[in-house]
Amino acid sequence: MLLFESLSAGVMAIFAGFVLVTIVVGFYVIIIWPLTFWDLANLRLEKYTSWIHPVIWSVFACGSLAGYWCFGGAAFKSRQKARAPSTNRSRR
Repeated sequence: MLLFESLSAGVMAIFAGFVLVTIVVGFYVIIIWPLTFWDLANLRLEKYTSWIHPVIWSVFACGSLAGYWCFGGAAFKSRQKARAPSTNRSRR
């Protein structure tokens, strides 16, 4: 069950990235394009196509690890503070 929850957190990370990209594209289509007619043709984004799959897998892996950390309980465990040894001094 922990593995299932961790992997679903990875899927949620990809979904959050998809929502973010959709918002950026929506902003561009609603605001930038009607005002400037700038079609992004001169940016030459084709050179970054080989990065798409590694980035998506990295987002999934990081989301899954974060899900494992959170759902496994490590995020909510408090660490014990090391106590200094008490010295037994006599007061005079």
